[in-house]
Amino acid sequence: MALSTQCIVRWLRVALAFLSFSAASGQSLSTPPKRELRAAWVAHVFNLDWPSNRTRTPAQQRQEFVSILDRHRQNGLNAVVVQIRAAADALYPSTLEPWSEWLTGTQGLAPNPPYDPLAFMVRETHRREMEFHAWLNPYRALTSPTASVAPSHVTVQHPNWVVPYGNLRVLDPGLPAVRQYLVGVVMDVVRRYDVDAIHFDDYFYPAPQTGLTFNDAASFAADPRGFTVLANWRRNNVDLFVKLVSDSIRAAKPWVKFGISPPGVWRNGTSVGGTATTAFQSYTDIFADSRKWLRRGWVDYLAPQVYFAIGQTAANYSLIVPWWSQQVNPDTVRHVYVGQGPYRVSATATEPGFRLPTQLPSQIRLLRQQPNVQGSIFYSTTSLLANPLGLVDSLRTNFYRFPALVPTMPWKDAMPPLAPRQLSQANDVGLAESRLSWQAPLPAADGETARWYAVYRFPGRSTPVTPADLANPANLLGITDTTAYRIAGPPDPARCVYAVTALDRLHNESAPANVATLLSAAKGAVAQAFFEPAAPNPFTTETRLTFVLPAPGPATVRVVDLAGREVAVLASGVRPAGRHEVTLRAGAWPAGLYVVVLQTASGVARQKVLLLR
Repeated sequence: MALSTQCIVRWLRVALAFLSFSAASGQSLSTPPKRELRAAWVAHVFNLDWPSNRTRTPAQQRQEFVSILDRHRQNGLNAVVVQIRAAADALYPSTLEPWSEWLTGTQGLAPNPPYDPLAFMVRETHRREMEFHAWLNPYRALTSPTASVAPSHVTVQHPNWVVPYGNLRVLDPGLPAVRQYLVGVVMDVVRRYDVDAIHFDDYFYPAPQTGLTFNDAASFAADPRGFTVLANWRRNNVDLFVKLVSDSIRAAKPWVKFGISPPGVWRNGTSVGGTATTAFQSYTDIFADSRKWLRRGWVDYLAPQVYFAIGQTAANYSLIVPWWSQQVNPDTVRHVYVGQGPYRVSATATEPGFRLPTQLPSQIRLLRQQPNVQGSIFYSTTSLLANPLGLVDSLRTNFYRFPALVPTMPWKDAMPPLAPRQLSQANDVGLAESRLSWQAPLPAADGETARWYAVYRFPGRSTPVTPADLANPANLLGITDTTAYRIAGPPDPARCVYAVTALDRLHNESAPANVATLLSAAKGAVAQAFFEPAAPNPFTTETRLTFVLPAPGPATVRVVDLAGREVAVLASGVRPAGRHEVTLRAGAWPAGLYVVVLQTASGVARQKVLLLR
């Protein structure tokens, strides 16, 4: 059967992308997974990413952030990790901490005219079918002694909580009051905003500096909790905080994720269970036992910052990433994403490996080979969007050429939503587009309905959609947060089959809505009979079936089981053009999937119905 114009155009675009990418890089296309986190950090501190400077007006800030989102989305990303608290300050109205100096130029000064940047960013991110991970730095209080400080800042209100460390001012992780304060800050965000995740990066205890001592001796003496070794006590301080945050989020909003992005190396040396590296290490340098958090399930994901090249001597990417994959506990499976370093890529990079345009593409291929690694987070937004050595080109034409769903987290929610209802299609010749529309599903047993919808296209099909069809990312046309989807291009008389699934807030996916066979309303098109979605589906005793005949003629509706055996004939005979309804009453049929078949002079249409007992 001939493909429709829309399907041919899409195929040609993929083919052209393949040819241009192959010619430029000498690399072949890799098969992208259907589910993968594809994210970028958006740094706020020092105006690194957003806003680009502290003199931007609120309108300019909003325009700049929307531009970042649109460019990331065009490049295939499905999440952003946005810094909302860089130094005990806030990118949102807070009674706990002052406004950020990098937002308005002066700490504590609100935007004028007033607006809530965090509410705006979350809303705009979700409108683009992307996740919003709220990134907070817990312990860093001031970035320099000369930083702008508001009277309400924690260093003014609680100076006894602060430890000077060179130019930094750090909240003491050894104080129980500090832990409680920080949990309160986190939970204020969780309760007030519809964020998808809370995210910490690698700022725990400050990194060692020659000639500097982190003076927490008094805190250690006051609350040793049975520890006699300072390093072990410090690690336990961080453990207590991480576990407290994890438990608090889960109790308040169990669907909100908790992720941490530690240094790429947990510990140097295979003799201590680490890696054959000589790099900065999480365990001893900042007292962050990141492997423990992953293994014990205290985090929902870990995103180690593996900013090293493949083959690099001190820290080899090709050793570190497989090691992290192996650390996932099969009894408490959690996600691992890899922090990628496009900021290190350039023709004059210090590390020779990062002077190669193939370095980051090779890293993506390697991480996709690891069974427990499920995506990438790029640092930073500005570096990524600069397209270093053509990295973004290879994402768009190769690695991220198809949309991807965010990986599911079954330990948080394993129940999929019900399928969308009343899927229908209309062609608009004047606007040169087709439109799918549907109704939101009824709530599932856990009370959830749909947050997003995935739209699939299957060229030249007339048979029901299979799980293998849905698993192929090449069939995923797009994701939307509305109950309609516009398909650009003129209608065509050839068949192109579409399906729509519902996604809940944790990206569990429903069964497909009844497949719609899209046909042109253009003059000369050969119209065909089709089913509207069965309602209800799944069903327990009976369901209503509606079919549409484009012209009068014979029509037979029968039910077969998955072995092809006829179970019942629901209708047979000559009928006028238009909509017709029949009722399927299951009686004593065994539970399971059945296929309803509509046979007409114009062809055969099918849909699956699920009988539950």
